[in-house]
Amino acid sequence: MSLIELRNHPELKDRLRKTLQAVGYETDDWVRVMMYRDAFAFIREQGPEKLDALEISGGVQWRREFNFKSYRTTEYPGFDICSETLPQSFDLIIADQIFEHLKWPMRAARNVYSMLRPGGHFIIATPFLLRVHASPIDCNRWTETGLSCLLQEAGFAEKDIVTKSWGNRSCVQANFKRWQKAGFLGSLKNEPNFPVMVWAFARKPLDSAEK
Repeated sequence: MSLIELRNHPELKDRLRKTLQAVGYETDDWVRVMMYRDAFAFIREQGPEKLDALEISGGVQWRREFNFKSYRTTEYPGFDICSETLPQSFDLIIADQIFEHLKWPMRAARNVYSMLRPGGHFIIATPFLLRVHASPIDCNRWTETGLSCLLQEAGFAEKDIVTKSWGNRSCVQANFKRWQKAGFLGSLKNEPNFPVMVWAFARKPLDSAEK
């Protein structure tokens, strides 16, 4: 079966992915492997079957991994999180590789905060030591400290924010020209001074007033 035919058969593609992972071949982009492992574990702790989830410009990874109580996705820039909100509120909002492409990330973070229910969580993941990739534009990079500051200015309390990062020099170099899969040989060692991916979990206080 050709790659084009495989794309048209998602069940076979998912079966192949699981088979490769079972033999130690990591099929996710190298830059995202550790972030996904950590974020997926975090969601499992929350009980995904109880969560109404929103993904900003959603891909396949999160909805493939979990059976949420409900799942909705928007598409950026068709839905502009910098200037728009939805009328619904959510227990979980995910922004995976979106905020680096936003002109006004502070406005977007405040809109996310306003759509979260009290006690709800925001998962945000952005690249750091990664080449410029316009989709349709590329504007921003944050360290762990910078991402925490962004979230605090959006309304989250510092004590309710947990930041993480991962990367190493080999991964930085491998992604100079193309998106590299971790495969069999991609080292997952973390070199803190060479973060490729930065992410955070932020919780809206239970006693917060709705904006």
